[in-house]
Amino acid sequence: MKSATVVALKITRASLLNGTLRASARRLLGPGVRLMTPQERRAHVAEVLACAPRPRAVWIFGYGSLMWNPALRYAERRPARIHGFHREFCLLARAGRGSPERPGLMMSLEPGGSCHGVAYRLHAGAVETELDIVWRREMLTRAYRPVWVAARTDRGTAHAIAFAANLEHERYRGGLDEETMARYLASGAGPLGRCCDYLFDTVAHLRAMGIRDRRMEALERRVRALAS
Repeated sequence: MKSATVVALKITRASLLNGTLRASARRLLGPGVRLMTPQERRAHVAEVLACAPRPRAVWIFGYGSLMWNPALRYAERRPARIHGFHREFCLLARAGRGSPERPGLMMSLEPGGSCHGVAYRLHAGAVETELDIVWRREMLTRAYRPVWVAARTDRGTAHAIAFAANLEHERYRGGLDEETMARYLASGAGPLGRCCDYLFDTVAHLRAMGIRDRRMEALERRVRALAS
C-alpha cells in the first residue's frame, strides 16, 4: 500500500462531494472500520435538525479547521464564543492528518470551560445541502457528536451546531498528558499533511482574530521544539 504521506489531499467542497476524502479514509482505515452511509447521514441530519431551536436560522460553530477552511456556502460569518465546552486534542487520527504508521491527534470539544471560534449562518434554503457537506467531513466515523450550543457573538446569541467528542468512540483519547499530546502532534502525518500544522494553523487563526488561547499556544511551543 502506498504511504499515506505521498499523495497530498485537501479538504474542499469538491473532494467532500466526489468521495475523494472518503475513499482515502477507507484505504487507510481498512474494511474493519464502519463508515457512515449516505442513508445514515441523511437520517442523522434530519434528526439533528428536528431539535433545532430555530429551524430557519441554523448556524455552524467552528473551532479548528472550519475556522479557516469551512468548505461551506454560508450567509454570514461571525466570531463567537460558546460555554460548556473547550477545545482539546483528544481523537486519534489514523487517516486525514494521521496514518496507521504515523498516527496523530485531531481536535474536538470536551465538556467544561469555554471556546472561541467562528459561527456560520447557513442560507435558509440550503440548510440540508450544507449540513450534508459538514456531515461528510465531520461524521464519517462518528467520532464526533453534533450538539446544539449557544454561540455568543457581538450581535447576539446564535443557535449553532458544534461537533463535540464522542466519548464512547474507539478513537477517543481523553486525559492525555501534554507530553504525549505533543509527541502525537509532532510526529503525526497523513494524506492531508502534518498533524502539527493543524495546531499551528489553529493558533495562527485565533491570533489573527485577536484571540489568545494560552493552552494551545503553550502546546504549539512544545510541538515546535519536538518537530525541529
